[in-house]
Amino acid sequence: MDNLFTKIQQDLVESLKQKEEVKTSTLRLVISEVNNAKIKKGKDLEDEEILEVIKKEAKKRQESIGAFKKGERQDLAEKEEKELSILKTYLPAQIAQDELIKIVDLQIAEAGARDMKDLGKVMSAVLSKVKGRAEGGAVATIVKSKLSS
Repeated sequence: MDNLFTKIQQDLVESLKQKEEVKTSTLRLVISEVNNAKIKKGKDLEDEEILEVIKKEAKKRQESIGAFKKGERQDLAEKEEKELSILKTYLPAQIAQDELIKIVDLQIAEAGARDMKDLGKVMSAVLSKVKGRAEGGAVATIVKSKLSS
């Protein structure tokens, strides 16, 4: 299939040997989701498509953590946090805030953006530059603050 999927499968075998329950269940779920996406597409997935699946799973964990903490279920929140940290090991490193601001400033200048009407143009340019290394929400917050000032 490909590198990333093979690595996940190897990590699963290793986690089974080490009897790491949370890692095993998390990796099984990722493999299952990747296989579902593969069936939907009708072909093997590229590494970038697998990363999208992992990102989606990580986002679900982050939302669950917030909900469990709000509901004062620390035990469940901790389990989700462990799963999230496992998922993050397969995702590219997140870009630093100051680096992200520089990229936003550069894209605003290149696009000649002046106000909120240019939000979409700037957002798509920035997101194509950072490709998964920054959350869309974080990018949107920075872009909006720059364009509204």
